Amino acid sequence: MNAREALRTATGNLSTHKLRTALTMLGMIFGVSSVVSMLSIGAGAERQALEMIEQMGVRNVLVRGKELKREELELIRKKSPGVSWRDAQAIAEAVAGVSQVAGRVRIDAYKILAQGAKTEAKVFGVSCQAGSSLILPVREGRFLDVYDERTHGQVCVVSPGVRRDLFGYEQVIGRDLKVNDVWLEVVGVLAGNDVKEGNQERSTAGRTIYLPVTTAVRKFDRDALEAPLDEVVVQLDDRTSPLAAAAVIRGLVDRIHGGAQDYEVVVPEELLNQSRRTQRIFSIVMGAIAGISLLVGGIGIMNIMLATVFERTREIGIRRAVGARRRDIRDQFLTEAFMISVIGGMAGVVLGVGLAKAVAFYAGWPTLVTLWSIIASAGVSVAVGLASGLYPAYRAANLDPIEALRYE
Repeated sequence: MNAREALRTATGNLSTHKLRTALTMLGMIFGVSSVVSMLSIGAGAERQALEMIEQMGVRNVLVRGKELKREELELIRKKSPGVSWRDAQAIAEAVAGVSQVAGRVRIDAYKILAQGAKTEAKVFGVSCQAGSSLILPVREGRFLDVYDERTHGQVCVVSPGVRRDLFGYEQVIGRDLKVNDVWLEVVGVLAGNDVKEGNQERSTAGRTIYLPVTTAVRKFDRDALEAPLDEVVVQLDDRTSPLAAAAVIRGLVDRIHGGAQDYEVVVPEELLNQSRRTQRIFSIVMGAIAGISLLVGGIGIMNIMLATVFERTREIGIRRAVGARRRDIRDQFLTEAFMISVIGGMAGVVLGVGLAKAVAFYAGWPTLVTLWSIIASAGVSVAVGLASGLYPAYRAANLDPIEALRYE
């Protein structure tokens, strides 16, 4: 029996019992779909986390103000003003390996509009150095410069999402938008690709607006208890270890603040490594859970194939009596198991991709269907199917032809 004859015979036998074949495939379908969907969700979450961390700059160290209750702030402000330009200046002068220091202030934006359109976005006042230290490449126009910062210029750089919400895809450079009660001229648009997440279109750069930090401090209202800066971004040269620099910065800022714990030092490189470790564990756990589904599917195939062997014992005896070899019998049953696993695996891949897309659309959770997850899940399903069919195939091949012909 050649491969073509084995496939034709297997197809005929499986189509004879359509319902039983379909039910046998269900375990494989659900197993493969769970592998694809879980790995896609994990990969999407990992990509989003890495994008956020890389935007901070892997070679950076961030000094951030802590979020504290008002009662705590009232006590702490008696001995520490919080994160300020004094911290930035001290770090630039005292810490070795610092290439530049940039400040950032977050603005509580309750109204963002332009020519009848409105949107919601995060609004930051940043130093002109933030373009390089925070990795904010510009696609159109320019980023903020020293002149904007020195003159408290009412200018801004927007992300693609803000540009689309307020101006569509029209020319945007030189147009005006209003944040709270301050009008700002758009001088640049950040780079970033528009993607669909959930039931809204978003930009990979997020909805953000950047304006000069001096403008943010002078022309926008801030609570008197808030620190002068929300964050100081310290960019290091290639020879300096971020972890070592963070230890020095932590000690320096602690002395400046008189021991007040109103700040935290964040090392994106450490966050990146931690995120990768967490994602690796998540993938292993999710893969193991999905693998159990595949194992259950394989057991279902073995169970049905064993039942099929007993059901077709007389047929096997007749085929052996007319000249079929043990290898022919074995190959026939292996082919049937292979077809069940392949068809079930393909259906599972389609269902898994659909589930991943549904999660992304309805839950707004980022997913990323990778080629290797499809290949891995389909390959494992075929391997499990063949492994599950081995014992029934060898059992069928080793039946005594005389006893098989007598079987009722």
